[in-house]
Amino acid sequence: MHLHKKNTAFIVIAVCFASCHIMKPYTSPGIKETNLYRDINTTDTNTIATLHWKDIFTDTLLQQLIEKGIQNNLDLKAAWSRMRQAEASYKQSRLILYPAVNGTATATIAGASNSINTNKSVTPQQYTIEATANWEADIWGKLRSTRDANLALFLQANANARAVQTALVASIASNYYTLLALDQQLSITEQTVISWQATVEVMKALKIADVVTSAAVVQSEASRYAAEVTIPDLKQSIRETENELSLLLGIPSTAIERDSINNQVPIMLLKTGIPAQLLANRPDVQAAEYNLRYYFKLTNVARAYFYPSVTIGATGGLTAYQSITGPASWISNLTGGLLQPIFNQGQNIARLKIAQEQQQQAALNFQSTVLTAGQEVSNALYTYQTALEKGNSRRLQLLNLNKSVEYTQELVRYGFANYTEVLNAQQSLLLAQLQQVNDKLQQLNAIVFLYRALGGGWR
Repeated sequence: MHLHKKNTAFIVIAVCFASCHIMKPYTSPGIKETNLYRDINTTDTNTIATLHWKDIFTDTLLQQLIEKGIQNNLDLKAAWSRMRQAEASYKQSRLILYPAVNGTATATIAGASNSINTNKSVTPQQYTIEATANWEADIWGKLRSTRDANLALFLQANANARAVQTALVASIASNYYTLLALDQQLSITEQTVISWQATVEVMKALKIADVVTSAAVVQSEASRYAAEVTIPDLKQSIRETENELSLLLGIPSTAIERDSINNQVPIMLLKTGIPAQLLANRPDVQAAEYNLRYYFKLTNVARAYFYPSVTIGATGGLTAYQSITGPASWISNLTGGLLQPIFNQGQNIARLKIAQEQQQQAALNFQSTVLTAGQEVSNALYTYQTALEKGNSRRLQLLNLNKSVEYTQELVRYGFANYTEVLNAQQSLLLAQLQQVNDKLQQLNAIVFLYRALGGGWR
């Protein structure tokens, strides 16, 4: 008996060792690149990604739009629905380690017109109640790996839903800022048309005084109409942007309440943290890592198919004759089975090969996602720096263009300048004013894109 116990213990240890050898442990690849952000090498772990979106976007009207979008956006609702489906699948997969139990109840009523002629003994009534249980022993870890794979799918669906939210927050903010920029450009253009109308009247007066020719009058009028004709396009862009925002909010197209772009105060301290933090902050990077974990676990499952599976089945119940309340007999059955794959037309080999290739593909996808994240952070930072660098030059440009318009208008009145100089100065001023609005929009959008690139917006 003592020898038998030793043999049993040895077999159990051997099986556990073999199982551990088959089921390889998963290790997260992490983000090892330290120079993922171009021209940025820092050890500061502070990052704007950990800030709530209300700390980034302080405009209260914009905050209301983002809140409404998070509540109503249809794509985000669908993403959370997919997450709940994955959660249900994971919860079901946790139960595969336990026996499957089923209950059955049958009633048989039989009869014969003449049992002597049929030469059979007929039991008129038979009632049976049974419970059956089937259980597969997870010796090689196949069921545990299947459960873990479903957990990875659930976590991936959760990360995907959060990625949709980060994209949603960024899209609402970007469209809102675009709307403010278009409002400002429309206002500038309308003021310019009024200003140019005054120039037309001046040219007409100078024409009467024989200071300029009729060409100056018609050319000034043409310039005025050239500015005026852009107003319908600006209004169309405003309406389309409002419609786009409405779609993001999950509501029918409508007017959007908003502030002015001049009242927007962008956050100045842009902390990126270190690249390794992308795995903790950026949902799509997390989703790519969970995808890799999923296929890693499926590779373990494929490996387990090469080894025998052990199943145990049990049946127990009661059977009664003549009456369901009459005397009953206990019936039971216990079975055990072992299935060892020998030849199954190469299915196990193909399954393992496919799983390994899918795992490799998921690893490549993870690396690609990380590199894309680094590129987006680098681009957003440089875009922000570019907008700041243009700011001072643009301010000086506008200062000089305003003076140019004033000087040329005075010179034309006294016949010391050509009317085309006035028109060119006014056109250059309008263009610079519109470009200054674009500079401010570029700065605001750069913050939006950097916040999203670092993984902000889902907290």
